[in-house]
Amino acid sequence: MKRAALIFCILLFFLYSCQRKKGESVFLPSTELQPLTLGMLPTLDGLPFHIAKAQGIYDSLGLDLTILSFKSAYDRDAAFQSKSLDGMITDYLSAVTQQAIHQTDLGIILKNDGYFCFIVSKESGINQLQELKEKNIAVSRNTIIEYATGQLLNKAGISQAEVNKPEIAQLPLRLQMLQYDQIDASFLPDPAASIAMNARHRSLISTQELGIDFTVTAFSREAINEKRREIELLITGYNLGIDYIKMHPQKEWKQVLIEIGVPENLTGLIALPVYRKAECPSADALDKAVTWLKTNNRISQTYSGYKNLIDTTFIKTNPTTIK
Repeated sequence: MKRAALIFCILLFFLYSCQRKKGESVFLPSTELQPLTLGMLPTLDGLPFHIAKAQGIYDSLGLDLTILSFKSAYDRDAAFQSKSLDGMITDYLSAVTQQAIHQTDLGIILKNDGYFCFIVSKESGINQLQELKEKNIAVSRNTIIEYATGQLLNKAGISQAEVNKPEIAQLPLRLQMLQYDQIDASFLPDPAASIAMNARHRSLISTQELGIDFTVTAFSREAINEKRREIELLITGYNLGIDYIKMHPQKEWKQVLIEIGVPENLTGLIALPVYRKAECPSADALDKAVTWLKTNNRISQTYSGYKNLIDTTFIKTNPTTIK
């Protein structure tokens, strides 16, 4: 199986290399490549990275990639600030607060595919969004979770003051509290959302339905400057990982889902995102995140550093102009 996977990796890599636009660099494995460390939560937006690592794609590219999993955005961000990570899967709001509040120099290099489901406890009595008044909706502060919760309340015609929003940063704890009826609702990513729904809790809406696409990969400026070849190979492996997912039956990579946190009995039931090859981050989405953070007084009204936050040097697609 591993030999077949290696042959697949080599063939896809050379096919991908031939399809690159003229003038774009393609890097072959080199003993001079530096190790790369990527942090993320146990969610499916990072699956192509996991697949590329597990199937030996990054080994075939000569990239030594370490993937670290964190229970909360807070823990991930703290590791990034302490330079324990070169990069991370994050969201626009978290990236902006890293720069605006913690003065962390970073660049967002690509969009990721993932979604969050708004799960309500089966004991909450909630059947529609308009019944959320005076309910406990857990959030993770200054992240897509809190942003999406605000957008959902606006859609339901409910003011922020009409609900309780306890901050439960750790993803496993939010899921556990929902299961034990200690909170009424929260946005959860997969596999946590599917675990909750398998226990008969309900999803009322998703970030896809709300038009929210905020998940991205970011790297420190130090890594962008000093590990450019490694990051380019990371993106190449990401794309090859997506090819592998599409070309191979799930039984061949089911173990990767289990290692991320998908229970074995749910591996065949979970709805994967529609993974797209690496795309440049969205300036429009970033602008919405900054507006929300300023409106809610989370960052200075004079903050303008986000105009250089998107790094377009890795993916040759021009984002829309940032306001």
